[in-house]
Amino acid sequence: MNLQLTNKRAFVSGSTQGIGYAIAAALLAEGATVVINGRSNERVEQAVQKLRSEVPGASISGVAADFEDPKQVGQLQDSLRDLDILINNVGLFEVKPFEEISDEDWQHYVDVNLMSGVRLSRHALSSMFTRGWGRIIFIGSESGVNIPADMVHYGVTKAAMLALSNGLAKLTRGTDVTVNTILGGPTFSDGVAHVVNQISQAQGMAADELKAAIIAGNQTTLLQRFIEPAEIANVALFLASPLSSATNGAAVRADGGVLTSML
Repeated sequence: MNLQLTNKRAFVSGSTQGIGYAIAAALLAEGATVVINGRSNERVEQAVQKLRSEVPGASISGVAADFEDPKQVGQLQDSLRDLDILINNVGLFEVKPFEEISDEDWQHYVDVNLMSGVRLSRHALSSMFTRGWGRIIFIGSESGVNIPADMVHYGVTKAAMLALSNGLAKLTRGTDVTVNTILGGPTFSDGVAHVVNQISQAQGMAADELKAAIIAGNQTTLLQRFIEPAEIANVALFLASPLSSATNGAAVRADGGVLTSML
């Protein structure tokens, strides 16, 4: 299938590893021009070089910016012109008891998980409207629908992201610009792999055993395994393409059946 993404210009936040990296690689393979992002120049350059080796001839560049710092975000926006596709992927997560989540922690999560999408979308929307076409995709989570008790701050910011995406979609009425969210489920990203390895070492068990135990403890998953980042990227690829023109304001589930409601 030709997804008609050749020469479309895309920016993927938080894309030096994990889901963001997988989305960048998928877009490049379809002929899009992609700008990736990470917190340090070193990580960005490493990811750029890796993508160039994986997708020969790819049109790829990178910009470092920490989304907790509005000044760095402003500088990033100045370097992004005429985006066709914006993937709001950057995000933080951690397991932490609610009573131990400080005001500073809350603000940190709001700045990175929510305000990153606010700032980037505000920057991109007007030019998309002017040019008459655009795609904004938020990489959300089933935790934004079913807030986890041990990650309340994460779930709340993902719920807010979902609301933001829905509200922005209403601004696109009658245009060829769309705004959608992907509700991902338990995905074995680099960040999750790191946490699994840390816990497995602390508990003295093999990482693969812990990985299997985590999924076994999830009573609602239909997939019965972790989702791979590339599987989220496949959904993002369709939503980023002109073929998805009838999908707007949607929360598209790629959760492995973790969510139990019909809608």
